[in-house]
Amino acid sequence: MVNQDNQSINPSKNFVLPFILLLLSRMSLHGYELSQKLQAFGFKTIDQGNLYRLLRQLEKEELVSSEWDTNGSGPAKRRYSITKAGITYLNGYANQLESYQSMLDQFFKMYSSFLELYIPSFQKKDPIEKVNSKKRRKDDGTEKE
Repeated sequence: MVNQDNQSINPSKNFVLPFILLLLSRMSLHGYELSQKLQAFGFKTIDQGNLYRLLRQLEKEELVSSEWDTNGSGPAKRRYSITKAGITYLNGYANQLESYQSMLDQFFKMYSSFLELYIPSFQKKDPIEKVNSKKRRKDDGTEKE
């Protein structure tokens, strides 16, 4: 979905699922901790209510389990962990994403070619190439601008 205000694209709700499972495969987390880690992945507009609904759905599907954590100060919090079924699902999803990555690579190669063909001013240049093109060596080995 495209956000009209700043022309950014927000990933679909389903796209967050493999990231949740990946994070939980490393360690069990409270919902708030999970939300913070998802934001670090780039999910800037995660709605807390939707996240907890998704976690409950994953729990019903037996991909995630939870238990009450009563350690520490404050009220008890749910701590989420991935299950064996969740690991199997994550592995399958990772294989699917790998296939998509190949398709995306092809897309961007074609897209870049399109831009270079139809928009002559569009040229990808390596920053190093820009520096090197400004500095040329004279015949005696010294640099000239």
